[in-house]
Amino acid sequence: MRVRGAVELRLVPSGAVGAPLEKLVLVLGERARVKAFTTCGERIVAVLSTPASPGEVVTPDGTLTGFSGPLPGIRPLREITAVSADGYPVHGWLALPEGDGPHPVLLNVHGGPFHHHGWAFLDETQVYTGAGYAVVLPNPRGSCGYGQAHGRSVVGALGGVDADDVLALLDAALADPACDAGRVGVMGGSYGGFMTSWLAARHGDRFRAAWSERAVNAWDSFTGSSDIGWYFAEAYCGPDPEAQRAMSPLYQAGRITLPFAVVHSEDDIRCPVEQAQRMFVALRRNGVPAELLLFPAGGHELTRGGRPRHRLQRFEAVLEWWSRHLS
Repeated sequence: MRVRGAVELRLVPSGAVGAPLEKLVLVLGERARVKAFTTCGERIVAVLSTPASPGEVVTPDGTLTGFSGPLPGIRPLREITAVSADGYPVHGWLALPEGDGPHPVLLNVHGGPFHHHGWAFLDETQVYTGAGYAVVLPNPRGSCGYGQAHGRSVVGALGGVDADDVLALLDAALADPACDAGRVGVMGGSYGGFMTSWLAARHGDRFRAAWSERAVNAWDSFTGSSDIGWYFAEAYCGPDPEAQRAMSPLYQAGRITLPFAVVHSEDDIRCPVEQAQRMFVALRRNGVPAELLLFPAGGHELTRGGRPRHRLQRFEAVLEWWSRHLS
């Protein structure tokens, strides 16, 4: 189960409907992510990822493998909390590069929205901190792992309290003198790309530039073209076309002025490539210094399961973009 950024394995007794979390015995996954597990009799074996390890085979008694070894240069995650604009408590992480700083800052919003950042190895965080950036990883309302009410808070209200939560956590990170409040970039993919576009439109003065990839930018054309199902847009935005337009970054594009990277894969069927093309054209027609980066073939999972050369090229492009705009 997902709990505040961890993916835990707990023992659930038969008939434990409605049992509180603290009554379920934690087997594995404290401040970690259980990626898979199996049992044989009373023996439990799992694959466990931590912020410092992509994954090892473990039991409750110890680690069985050493696939990762001690990876050099791994930067730790530090939990941060904040109070959102309406008084709601929010949670996330900050990863700092070596050195005293102040360091340029990347606000990296996860996809979903019912997903999460957490206590697992994330190559993006390590690449960015290795290049000298502080990385902020927020879990705003709409994320999983904080209860049903938290996850459902954004239904019919995307770009509302979730945006407030993201900015509150950014402010909490910027209170650290190691972070440079004058050099902040915003980035993310899928829902994170949506939030990147949304924040660039509504709070563009907070950022130097934006990197939005595999984003949903227009709910009207997303409905019926995405492989996730026609019902997804209605589930999050409601059936009213005007309400969907109001929650679509494409129709906020006229408010964006900062440098903006639109990044997509041509064979993305979760967020079809027209989502990127329409956004890029809207930005360029408005005189925004926007750039479009399209990867041939490849799908929605480019950053996680894409071709190795494309993943490498993407990292090179990301770092080149931020070196131009946050130096």
